[in-house]
Amino acid sequence: MEDRSLRAALLALLSTSALAGPAAARELNALVWCDHMDDALIRPFEEAHGVRVNLREYEGTGVALSLIEQSRPGDWDVLVIDGVDVPRAVAAGILAPLPEDALPFDTLFPDLLMDEWHRIDGQIYAISEKFGYNTVSFNSAEVPAEALADMTALWSPGFGASMAVYDYYLPVMGMVAVGLGIPTAELSAEHLPAIREALFGLKDNASSVGEVVASQTAIATGEVDVLFGGGEWVTAGLTEDLPDLDWMIPEQGAVRWSQSIGVFADSAEPDLALAFVQHVLSPEGQAALATSSCYWAMPANSAAGAVLTEAQKRALRWDEQADFLARAQLYPAPDAKLDAAMQDVWTEFLAR
Repeated sequence: MEDRSLRAALLALLSTSALAGPAAARELNALVWCDHMDDALIRPFEEAHGVRVNLREYEGTGVALSLIEQSRPGDWDVLVIDGVDVPRAVAAGILAPLPEDALPFDTLFPDLLMDEWHRIDGQIYAISEKFGYNTVSFNSAEVPAEALADMTALWSPGFGASMAVYDYYLPVMGMVAVGLGIPTAELSAEHLPAIREALFGLKDNASSVGEVVASQTAIATGEVDVLFGGGEWVTAGLTEDLPDLDWMIPEQGAVRWSQSIGVFADSAEPDLALAFVQHVLSPEGQAALATSSCYWAMPANSAAGAVLTEAQKRALRWDEQADFLARAQLYPAPDAKLDAAMQDVWTEFLAR
């Protein structure tokens, strides 16, 4: 009787185990930009760690903050965010400190360390992963570079080329500030009337204002010949098929963007999240991120140069970065009051 009971208990246990199936794979939830959606970047990490990475794409820090506010603690593990907005995320308690000795700070391009954004009260909360320039993209078969050398020409009456404007207020208003001789680090409410007037001139000369995909499509299809706010992120991945597409930095300069990656303070998988950040910052991860199907741009880790092909590095203008970095200014970093005023001006611009 005891043997039968034991056998029955064992059979019941085995049946329950069979019904349950194999243990579910661990999951990592990341809130990212569109360039992180490629299998070439994500699949190697999943296979190496035996996990599933769930990605949610967003555009614009305001959207990310809204998504986070609607989420429960522990819903998210990794955040990709505009570098300029890292202090904002830290102040909101979103990001956890990162262990500096676990990340390749020693091989980052020096300009991409950006302690002024990433280091708060002595601790690092994010690391740069990719960067580039908001400047002017153009079809060189239709518009000579000389016509774009003076940025103010693009918002002056009589600008003859067909043009689109990238729909993101911070870089575009930063570019206009640079064109007007206003350092982005010194931008204040006093400068907004002049920036507003220039923006209205841009709108009068432009046929469209669009987000990332719409902007790329407009210039790639020949709908427009100039994209204000463009850069290598628009043209680098298209030059093999569309060699006439180019980009330049006007004589006044350009705005440099950078995206950063960090770990959520309330992540349910903090160790796995850090491993994912390490993967993205590895030479192989950086090369995949730099040449993403969504948009190409420079990897923050210079070690990616050993993985990228010579053709890819030419498209990214790898050897010209020292000059570009010297001629570009960082995104404006407005406080809440100035940011609201800038968005009001942008809303006027869009409605014009």
